[in-house]
Amino acid sequence: MRYDVPVSGIKAIAFDVGETIINESALWLRWAKFLDVPPATLLGLMGAAIAQDIPVREYFNLVRPGFDWVNFQMDWAKEDPEGKRSGFDIEDLYPDAIPALTELKDEGYRLIISGNQPPAATPELLTMNLPVDVILNSADMGYEKPAPEFFAKVIELAECAPDEILYVGDRLDNDVLPALKAGLNAALIRRGVWGYLHAERPIPAGVLVIDNLTDLPKFLGDKNMSKAEN
Repeated sequence: MRYDVPVSGIKAIAFDVGETIINESALWLRWAKFLDVPPATLLGLMGAAIAQDIPVREYFNLVRPGFDWVNFQMDWAKEDPEGKRSGFDIEDLYPDAIPALTELKDEGYRLIISGNQPPAATPELLTMNLPVDVILNSADMGYEKPAPEFFAKVIELAECAPDEILYVGDRLDNDVLPALKAGLNAALIRRGVWGYLHAERPIPAGVLVIDNLTDLPKFLGDKNMSKAEN
């Protein structure tokens, strides 16, 4: 695995949500249960669809032709009004999330959580009392990645220049490439289906590839390091 360290001078770090700080495994198991599909089948189809760059919402048509995302969510809410359904809580945080955020915050970085998430995600994250400066997701903005407006808002939240911001996510298409296009630095975390698959694709020079969020302080801490091999 190659690790390229971003340029020095990072002042703010923005994090994607799903498969970056939140482990979505339990979520997908809940989807499989409500769709009445064996988990291995659903996850296998999901991996195949992602490998072919098929959007998640479209791959559900493989399981249930004519799948209606909105009506499905409404039916699910009626059947399981008290359940998490497509939501999450602090138990779904990756174990490295709080230690990494805490260390980065102590080192003086401005920290932002901002991903493609439904309206309920922001209050769910706020209840966790994470050591970050701001939480604002796509439903709050009215823009979804990879839209340039999303990253323009991240720049505004960061309160510094684009080249002083690092965006961390598990996808090249939604995270790394549009962040670079907006003038930010980018890091790809190699976990979750997208993360492992996208890490095998061509990665632009200067993009930091990490296996764990706790890698960030190490690689950003040495401002004289230009490259590390592992």
